[in-house]
Amino acid sequence: MESIGMGNTYIALLRGINVSGQKKIKMADLRQVLVENGLKNIKTYIQSGNIVFDSNQTDKDKLQKKIVKIIHGHFGFDVPTLVVQQEDIKSILEANPYLKKAEENKLYYVLLKSAPKEELVQQFNQLEYENEGFRITNKCVYLFCKNGYGKAKLNNNLIENKLKVEATTRNHKTMLKLLEMVSS
Repeated sequence: MESIGMGNTYIALLRGINVSGQKKIKMADLRQVLVENGLKNIKTYIQSGNIVFDSNQTDKDKLQKKIVKIIHGHFGFDVPTLVVQQEDIKSILEANPYLKKAEENKLYYVLLKSAPKEELVQQFNQLEYENEGFRITNKCVYLFCKNGYGKAKLNNNLIENKLKVEATTRNHKTMLKLLEMVSS
């Protein structure tokens, strides 16, 4: 039986849109097509695919699949999508091991769609990257990039390949902004 709640607020994080001319989606078009498909109170933040919305659906997995299907049907390409809620973002931020030690503009969050296998985490933990720190949890790989994410060897693609998990990356400022948007 499908559980329908009173209307919950979610955050959809799209991976790899509007990057280097790839998978171009105008946020106004995206908001429109999502509204047409039953999502409510849609707000987007910057062009990289951060969407705050309300839905009566309480199953995050079904919401992820629905958004992927809508985007594929309307825009014609597959966009990996992760749906989270306020508590998820809040707990990820609070658990950041680098938060007190580093400037916020050096902090990145690689949000994982599923928990990585323990042996892959152990193998990954053996690696070292100059000027880059990381900590792996079941929901997130925390990155501390001393020289910024743009120059980092430790990026979303590498992490997905090593951990065999779909992921999407956000910086600290974006995570804080999403928390603010979902709270208002």
